[in-house]
Amino acid sequence: MRLRLLLTGALSLALLLAGCALPIEPSEPEPVLGPDAFHFRIDRLEADLAARCDLTRQSVEAQTRRQDSLSADVREVGSLLRHLRADIERLERADSDPMVITRECAADELGLANKAVVGRSEWIGLPDVGTYLKARVDSGAQTSSLSASEITRFERDGENWVRFKLGLAEDDAVVEGVRDEWIEAPIERRVRILQAAGQESRPVVSLMMTLGPIREPVEFTLNDRSHLNYPVLLGRRFLMDIAVIDVAEAYLHDRPEFPGGRPAEEAELDEEDDRDDDDEEA
Repeated sequence: MRLRLLLTGALSLALLLAGCALPIEPSEPEPVLGPDAFHFRIDRLEADLAARCDLTRQSVEAQTRRQDSLSADVREVGSLLRHLRADIERLERADSDPMVITRECAADELGLANKAVVGRSEWIGLPDVGTYLKARVDSGAQTSSLSASEITRFERDGENWVRFKLGLAEDDAVVEGVRDEWIEAPIERRVRILQAAGQESRPVVSLMMTLGPIREPVEFTLNDRSHLNYPVLLGRRFLMDIAVIDVAEAYLHDRPEFPGGRPAEEAELDEEDDRDDDDEEA
């Protein structure tokens, strides 16, 4: 019995000594942030903080705008209520006779807001030709017409062109330097004119034209109008969507000026020569 106790004690002592001799593995050291990593983390924190501040600021601005809009709406409603109250008080004080309220048509309701007003006759300019001419404005004519003489058709690069001179009477107002100049333009199309003597085919050319604030390419038929009062006639195609006629007026817009021509201030001298009889498209 004593021997067993001795053996047990010796074995326990040996195990204890063996356990103390076991090697102890060292724990991994705590990672240390370097300067670059530290600054990177600080920068990310600052960026995140700035982004959150921007979102907060935008939200506050949006709320402020909504508040301002609501305040404006409230003020407008208050103004309308005050006007309504004033109208009611005026009606209550008015006589018992019915009130007739006339309503004027606004220009935009008639489609005139963006249209120029022209008289029955006007000065026009032809920038590509370099001259001004008198024009009669006539809504009864479909296509505008330009007085031309010595009309010659020819071909250029496979297309049909026309060469002509202005067909003018001696007393027609024009920049004298272009009176006998040749004008060339491509033929846009042809129109058939019905007359008492039969029908006639005329070439149509497109020329840039000015009239007061209007600057538009306009299609003109070419024919000799030198026996008529006006070398130019402006028809419905020109008027459509850009102008309306006040038949009680004439020369509402100043005469354009061109090199070699007379000043716009002298246009009245040429306007006095106009005859009162109506001009007809030929």
